[in-house]
Amino acid sequence: MDNDWADFRLLIFMLKVLQHGSVREAAEELHTTPSNISMAAKKFYDLSGHRLYTLTKDHRIEPTEEGLAFPALVAGVFAARNEFIDALNAVQRGDVRQLRFGCGTFVARQLFHAACEIHRSYLPKCAIHPSFTDSAQLATEVIAGKLDAAIVTLPVEAPELCVKELLHDRLVVCIRATDPLAGKAALRPVDFANLHPILYDPERHAAAHIRLAELLAEAGVHMETYSRASHPTEIQDLVLSGFGFALIREGMELRTGLVTRPIAGVTWTVDTAFIYHNERYPKTIPPLVRDLKGWLRTQAKKQTEKVVAAPPKSAAQRPTKPNGEVPKQLSLLEDLSAERLSA
Repeated sequence: MDNDWADFRLLIFMLKVLQHGSVREAAEELHTTPSNISMAAKKFYDLSGHRLYTLTKDHRIEPTEEGLAFPALVAGVFAARNEFIDALNAVQRGDVRQLRFGCGTFVARQLFHAACEIHRSYLPKCAIHPSFTDSAQLATEVIAGKLDAAIVTLPVEAPELCVKELLHDRLVVCIRATDPLAGKAALRPVDFANLHPILYDPERHAAAHIRLAELLAEAGVHMETYSRASHPTEIQDLVLSGFGFALIREGMELRTGLVTRPIAGVTWTVDTAFIYHNERYPKTIPPLVRDLKGWLRTQAKKQTEKVVAAPPKSAAQRPTKPNGEVPKQLSLLEDLSAERLSA
């Protein structure tokens, strides 16, 4: 296998040398001899080709550029190792017999189902009990111990929760396909400043409502009056019925007769995150978050390769909706891009 040199013993030896700045002090902490440390450093270099430090005349170490980067980079490796061991111990004890897993109203369902499939790959017999509701309610239930984890839209303001950001989707304007503004490739805030907004019920996610109002106000759009709805389908119904416009996550599946347009001059996003309690959580959750992020990166890579490989289509070849418009929306699996992913 490639990278067989990256075994934990060598990594730990190299980390301690760099942390102490001394082979002797590293050997003392590791209860070994300086000669063993030196042999480990030579083996590390021989196998990897990476020299992490050089020795000065007074036997202090001088880190190389790679050596300066090493402690921060290797921290993730050790964290993953600890998460793996904790999860394996929990499985052995039978601690993870069920997963009570929530999904926010505006979270892409493909993301939630991918997380469930990843967890099933760990524990095929573990029952998963989904809960679909508002993000704020999910956060409250995770804090109270009624749920083990959830995927939600931010902001979530709760120090009791561990928040792992997953996606940053662009916020776009949703309007009717027959709206005069639909003829524009992008809209400026001034274009919809006098239109009637249709918003998600602020009582269901007050923090998100406040943040959206702040963003709009900064762009000169003040929401003195607005319509409200409790679900994305209801919001789209109101837009389609001519009651105003909505701001939604790019990539959300649209009803026929609706289109979205990006907002020029702003970088507004809908942020999606995985949340769980800081102290009380199934030990399979941290590996699940790590693997879910890996899944997202894989989807982004596939989409990039697909776009690069696809030959350009003429206007006559492009697929159209029943109303003749070229579809602007793609599913999550089709429209993920690397810059939208959280590290």
